[in-house]
Amino acid sequence: MISRALDSLAAAVDLLAVVALGLAAGAMLAEAAVLVPYWRSLAGDAFLVWYAANASRLLQFYGPLEVASTGLVLVATGLHVYRRDGGARFFVVAAVLAIAVLLTFPLYFRDVNASFATGTIPVGDVATELGRWASWHWVRTAIGTAAFAASVVGVQRAVRPSDAPSRRAGRDGASRRSATWE
Repeated sequence: MISRALDSLAAAVDLLAVVALGLAAGAMLAEAAVLVPYWRSLAGDAFLVWYAANASRLLQFYGPLEVASTGLVLVATGLHVYRRDGGARFFVVAAVLAIAVLLTFPLYFRDVNASFATGTIPVGDVATELGRWASWHWVRTAIGTAAFAASVVGVQRAVRPSDAPSRRAGRDGASRRSATWE
């Protein structure tokens, strides 16, 4: 009974973690592919005006999404490690990568974003800094995408004790789940 409850909890947390990591990776990809090219097309002073007007929106959107996805993957990782299932090592990788995404903020983005928001960066330096920003962002987007992929593989590799009979029953070509309903 407790094992089935833990299986259900783990499955729910897995789903939430995978969805959150996928949303975070997709949001970063959209920022890289849509917002950054737009920013780079603006004159330096026009970009600074745009960024000052929208910096809080960006932080309010991306901050909770990244923190929630990291928190969920950490909980999922804990459950996989506790249960010692086949998905544990992939969730450990996903968790480390999600933390790495978060660490890029204090390592680089916090200060440069603040300089954009407050307009303290010289206008003549904006284009160069946006190029650097884009490079850092593509790195964190790749890391976030890898975290998402690792979590997907982790779910696929996890064998929950309550699933074991259905997996054995599936050897004859029948659906793994259908064996549990017979």
